Amino acid sequence: MSISTRLDSYLSANKIPYQVIEHEHSASSVGSAIMAKIPLNQIAKAVILKDHEDRRLMAVLPAKNKISLSAINDNLLGNYKLLKEQEVYQMFSDCEHGAIPPVGDAFNIHTICDEMLDQLDYVYIEAGDHRKLLRISHKDYEIIAANSKHLRFSSDVMH
Repeated sequence: MSISTRLDSYLSANKIPYQVIEHEHSASSVGSAIMAKIPLNQIAKAVILKDHEDRRLMAVLPAKNKISLSAINDNLLGNYKLLKEQEVYQMFSDCEHGAIPPVGDAFNIHTICDEMLDQLDYVYIEAGDHRKLLRISHKDYEIIAANSKHLRFSSDVMH
């Protein structure tokens, strides 16, 4: 598998340039960072949530961080929980399991982005498989994240 077809279509339609960083197969965004020799805080990962009305939400945060559901629920006045893995796999059928590109607009899903990502010169994202990351400039990441709500909802778990 290569770049997710929906991600590729979205990036092309929005004229978002990116650099493909190939690396050895990894099972997680943290593993991808290590294989590609990229600082962990520069890789954005996606976590998929749903509320009591089955509304889906993509939370995008640095790979080294841990999501705070209470911060999200307090901020959005919601009741979000983690989506079951099987449901995530169905939503992202053009991606390998666990390699979700953190670009909600490409998958027509509401998105929140942790403000920590807004301060980076470059953001690296999963491409949809376990062998490629896409390097996106700050300016282009702002375009990708323009429809997202930006708030602080994660904390650093690796120093």
